[in-house]
Amino acid sequence: MQHNPRFLALVDAIRPRIEETDIHQIKRWQEQGHSFHLIDVREESEWAKGHLPGARYLGRGVIERDIETLFPDPETELYLYCGGGFRSILAADNLQQMGYHKVISVDGGFRAWCEAGYPVES
Repeated sequence: MQHNPRFLALVDAIRPRIEETDIHQIKRWQEQGHSFHLIDVREESEWAKGHLPGARYLGRGVIERDIETLFPDPETELYLYCGGGFRSILAADNLQQMGYHKVISVDGGFRAWCEAGYPVES
């Protein structure tokens, strides 16, 4: 997908404030049985077509509204992913502004996960 220049500029401005990991780290943790919170911030229609195993849906349209109900502790580690790693950066920034200290965006997102041939749930 080709993103618009102002959207990319916004993401690039925020990126230095956000911690990132990649899909391979997420896959390793899953294989090792680590317990962590993986949040899919894509649109509901994207989620319905498939998502990372063990992920929980909390779309960008509602994440700020619902995060405290699901994860009241601001020290909870939250790993956010989207289609390619851009929307998750925006969502991570908002959660940090809300006081969450351990929010990590998954670079490459669902697209990179699929390209790596990793399993998908539906």
